[in-house]
Amino acid sequence: MDAACIDYKDTGYFSQTVIDYLDDVPELKSFYSHRPTMQGFADLFKHKKVVANRPLLTQVLNEQYFGNTGHPELDSAAIIKQNIDLLSSDDTFTITTGHQLNIFTGPLYFIYKIVTAIKLAGQLKENFPDKNFVPVYWMASEDHDFAEINYTNIGGKKVHWWYEASGATGRINPDTMRQAINQYKGVLGIDGYSEELGEMVETAYTKFEKLADATRYLVNAIFGRYGLVIIDADDHRLKQEFAPIMERDIIEQNSFKNISAVNAQLQNLGVHIQVNPREINFFYLKDNLRERLVFENDRYLVMNTDISFSEAELKQEIASTPERFSPNVVMRPLYQECILPNIAYIGGGAEVVYWLELKSNFDQYGIDFPILILRNSGLVIKKETAAKINSMELSPADIFKSTDEIKNAWVKKHSDHDLTLTEEWREFERTFEKIKLRAHKIDSTLSVSAMAVQARLKHALDNFEKKLVKAEKRNYETRLEQIEQIKQDIFPKNSLQERSENFGLSYVKWGHLFIDELIRNFEPLDFKFTVLTE
Repeated sequence: MDAACIDYKDTGYFSQTVIDYLDDVPELKSFYSHRPTMQGFADLFKHKKVVANRPLLTQVLNEQYFGNTGHPELDSAAIIKQNIDLLSSDDTFTITTGHQLNIFTGPLYFIYKIVTAIKLAGQLKENFPDKNFVPVYWMASEDHDFAEINYTNIGGKKVHWWYEASGATGRINPDTMRQAINQYKGVLGIDGYSEELGEMVETAYTKFEKLADATRYLVNAIFGRYGLVIIDADDHRLKQEFAPIMERDIIEQNSFKNISAVNAQLQNLGVHIQVNPREINFFYLKDNLRERLVFENDRYLVMNTDISFSEAELKQEIASTPERFSPNVVMRPLYQECILPNIAYIGGGAEVVYWLELKSNFDQYGIDFPILILRNSGLVIKKETAAKINSMELSPADIFKSTDEIKNAWVKKHSDHDLTLTEEWREFERTFEKIKLRAHKIDSTLSVSAMAVQARLKHALDNFEKKLVKAEKRNYETRLEQIEQIKQDIFPKNSLQERSENFGLSYVKWGHLFIDELIRNFEPLDFKFTVLTE
């Protein structure tokens, strides 16, 4: 694939806060630790304190991969085993990204997040050869929003898993996915086990009893050869490591106080707040149940149930069954940094902003804040669409503009007529300067009236210029239809391709070469939008 890169700010799809973070705006410095640069990592290593229990982490990961529900038959088993075992060493660190358990991996940005982690881990090894770096995908297996993960869009069609589910999505049995599997493979043109992706999907969703295990299999089949380690933190032993912070935060409500104060500061800077903390930022978790924990009338209540605890009973419940306490969106990052030797978190624009809300809470508990990396964004342009773009002489930056902007610019560039009234307006301005001077000599108040007339004339000329362009567009109607086709092809529903389209069609066409090309062309620390052309 050929690649071209443009600045994120030139796409129009990223918030000002994200752009300011990338541009190192001073007002944001207090909300994160180190800059997302190689120098930033060098500075972090000078004082990095790992609180993770490395022997326990490697034990849990080895069991998840190679235990009863593991996948020792995979070709990547040796690579994965090596990276898991490396985590026992004090000079090994993780580069982490996380996401929900979207069926069939969901939208392309799921893939892009992981590719960014893999590429950055390799670049860090080149720059710091005395250390090791393991890319990690954190499965949001405790998330309970099934409606956000039970579908994917591929080739303009929506593949839906029709099922009513409750509780943590990672614990759902995917045995009702047959219709969705058939539909997905049908869109791809795959029959039975005739293609690699078809076999991967078939095995993932029919051979495992938990969606978390199915997702691990599928993601590992795609990325295992690159050393990606996948973790399911819905585990009694890992939760035990986090239990002291759980207890303190539920009783003292520190996260609510810290993050609320920071959010007020960010709002004063004009930042759009992504998440708001609750007084208690944990759910109570059992099979088919994940409900908020609240404090009322001196008791801790599990919403929509008759379960409740006194403070003493709560402490005992956390001590004996910590796996029943599930962090919400503002506490999950802290849990992650407690159990992983992590130095960087890779997320989308909204994630980067909400992590900026969290640093004071990390400081509260003495946990190092990771370096925040905006994941790579990409646009894959098919050969046929690329031919249209070339014939219309459009640049990579041009295609991110609105359809009308592209059409207007194209018509003005290619028309045999001058469709602007810029020179004529300059002449009018010179005339009005004379009129205003003469009016001022007669009556100083008349110059204001002259300015009003000038403004009305400018408005009228602007409208007439639009009419000129519109009239000329009709002469180029056939050519301009191509612009509409281009925009529809690469910006489905007027949104970024990566936010809706699944990776499946590209993978069927290219196989692992598709992932190889993404890894080759993505540059995690350059912070550019990558346009890939077949």
